[in-house]
Amino acid sequence: MMGIVVESQLHGTVVSVLVRPGEPVRFGSVLALVESMKMHHEVVAPADGVIASIKVAEGSTLAVGDSLFLLDDPGGAGAAMLPPPALDRDGPRGLDRPDVAEVIGRHAAGLDVARPDAVARRRERGRRTARENVADLVDDGTFVEYGPLVIAAQRRRRELADLIANTPADGLIGGLGDVNGELFPDERARKVVALSYDYTVLAGTQGTQNHRKKDRLFELAEQLRIPLVFFTEGGGGRPGDTDGIGVSGLDCLAFLWFGQLSGTVPLIGVNAGYCFAGNAAILGCCDIVIATEDSNIGMGGPAMIEGGGLGVFEPGAIGPIDVQRTNGVVDIVAADEAEATALAKRCVAYFQGRTTGWTAPDQTALRDMVPLDRLRAYDIRRVISGLFDSDSVLELRRDFGLGMVTAFARLEGRAVGVIANNPHHLAGAIDSDGADKAARFMQLCDAHGLPIITLCDTPGMMVGPEVEETALVRHCSRMFVTGANVSVPMVSVVTRKAYGLGAQAMMGGSTKAPLACLSWPTGEFGGMGLEGAVRLGYRRELDAAGDDASREALFAELVDRMYEHGKAVSVATHFEIDDVIDPADTRRWLTILLAAAPAVSGRLRPNVDTW
Repeated sequence: MMGIVVESQLHGTVVSVLVRPGEPVRFGSVLALVESMKMHHEVVAPADGVIASIKVAEGSTLAVGDSLFLLDDPGGAGAAMLPPPALDRDGPRGLDRPDVAEVIGRHAAGLDVARPDAVARRRERGRRTARENVADLVDDGTFVEYGPLVIAAQRRRRELADLIANTPADGLIGGLGDVNGELFPDERARKVVALSYDYTVLAGTQGTQNHRKKDRLFELAEQLRIPLVFFTEGGGGRPGDTDGIGVSGLDCLAFLWFGQLSGTVPLIGVNAGYCFAGNAAILGCCDIVIATEDSNIGMGGPAMIEGGGLGVFEPGAIGPIDVQRTNGVVDIVAADEAEATALAKRCVAYFQGRTTGWTAPDQTALRDMVPLDRLRAYDIRRVISGLFDSDSVLELRRDFGLGMVTAFARLEGRAVGVIANNPHHLAGAIDSDGADKAARFMQLCDAHGLPIITLCDTPGMMVGPEVEETALVRHCSRMFVTGANVSVPMVSVVTRKAYGLGAQAMMGGSTKAPLACLSWPTGEFGGMGLEGAVRLGYRRELDAAGDDASREALFAELVDRMYEHGKAVSVATHFEIDDVIDPADTRRWLTILLAAAPAVSGRLRPNVDTW
């Protein structure tokens, strides 16, 4: 049979010849290595055969088409031939390669199983590790981590082996994963950027490299337009890094870029334990702040306070949860990290889309939730739970701005924001904290495309010398400026009182501002509260009454007369509102209106106010 000539396929130099004349080879066996452009290329046997002759020597320069080998007796050499490259092996392939083994080993060195002492210290504090929190947040098998091999920028003062063992990921776990995959079939809707400072690494401080990792992941969230969840436990900036070329570190970009994410993607911060300085700044920039009962949150930790000459304090004395939940810093308080993570997943879900499989409470129960006695208080949270999908309501800032309720909810699976007056606090009058709380929540809903449902029961803005000391004029006006400029649909439902500027603030500025302004039969309207209007408008008549009993009788008569004039069905005849409805029909109205509203997209606000 004729031989087969093996020719060069490229221009290069022969590095080595791996066969000898008379040697049998199989198809695919490597015959020689040729170097071209600093890369070694294999020359392989094109068929089974025996090496009849070798045309080149090591060091030879080749051109394309030069003869290299002559193969005789193709297909006839039998079992004596050289084996082809191994393609099938028992067990995982490639683990015997030193480069693969090194990569696997380096990744394993940063896992919890490789750091039992660090894990034990977390257990002593009753805490989970950073990796456990991230793993609990994201769906199994969906997390890809960015920068797991990064170490602290301290090579000038510590050995590499020490840094690998004790500063894995430079104290910041971060990457991309799925959240709530069981709820959302759209694969993209599940994606979330997840980050966690690692308190077992240098107390969760912000190092040079983990700042750079944050930058990278913040960019990723912005490019992909997906929510970001950040576990923020840690002590702030780290003074011990030595490998940089700067002095102050004030040119780091993390706070700039994280601030720019506000209004672009939902930002959810989760904290357990100590969170001070830079870590607290990250937490404070978030749209939603979830913190455990053992959290301490402050813009300066003990060292900064003492360094400023302000005294010596234990970490537990700085920003405890009882302070931060009532002053509005924390939106939701959780018992522990497990509950905090579950709450973070719930928050993310409101920004991921519409769910299926919802159920609605008995809507006829709404008819009896507002008492017939117009002076009797009632539970507005019971109204909210009864109106929206079962188990769908999640309240924010419950312990701050007590006269206002702000919550996420769902209506036939559609996520919405709910703002309601609370008759149990100042009869629902709007004070500075309540106005701030409502205006900021409007911004949050507007930024991320959630329709706003307002439940109005207010006698108006709170009045009096004391409340004016809180700068009420400025604070309450935030509701007008914000409400008048939201892009998302708004619907207002008056459950009882709709008086004065407070009522207009709850409606975006006017009864004509929302898609619809509806009232329940218990609704009552006016430029100010009935009692105040009577005392102000009929002072002469009241003063002319002969005695106290006559004055009180006249007062009651005038109030009743004004109530008849301003009750919902009367106001509706003047078309100041769109309709007075059976409370049991509220859901139908809301679903029809929201279904008709055009979708909003793009960046709707430059940012969401942190307050």
